[in-house]
Amino acid sequence: MKARPPLQPLILLSLLALLTACANDSPLPAKPVQPPAPVQAAPLPAHQRELSGNLLNVPNAAEVELALLAVDQSGTPHALLASIKLRGTGSPLAFHLPFNPETFNKHAHVELHGRANQAGQLILRLPARPIVSSETQSLGELSLVAAP
Repeated sequence: MKARPPLQPLILLSLLALLTACANDSPLPAKPVQPPAPVQAAPLPAHQRELSGNLLNVPNAAEVELALLAVDQSGTPHALLASIKLRGTGSPLAFHLPFNPETFNKHAHVELHGRANQAGQLILRLPARPIVSSETQSLGELSLVAAP
């Protein structure tokens, strides 16, 4: 009769322990999902002011342009004071539009204009909104409407 190698019982015991561990049906505890932290806007330089708010009705992946424009008495834009581009997410879209109050104060009438494009086609617009103060201000929720 042959003598057993001394490692065979150890291998058999290790295999049995591995099979027992794999047969355990208890699931691992799930890690709690942390919601993403809200993105904080960088502080404004002392010489700038800002318009902020939320745009409503912007479809996912739509390209939004907001512009602060100086307009004449007939409503025709004649100077661009500030602009930003955003991408729609399908939910209210926060915006922060910084501008220089010195250029703002050089014009009699200033308006906020906006438009949304999807696949290169104009789909929504923000009705012109008069801005009467060169101070930082929150405009709240602004609804985009269907473009003509």
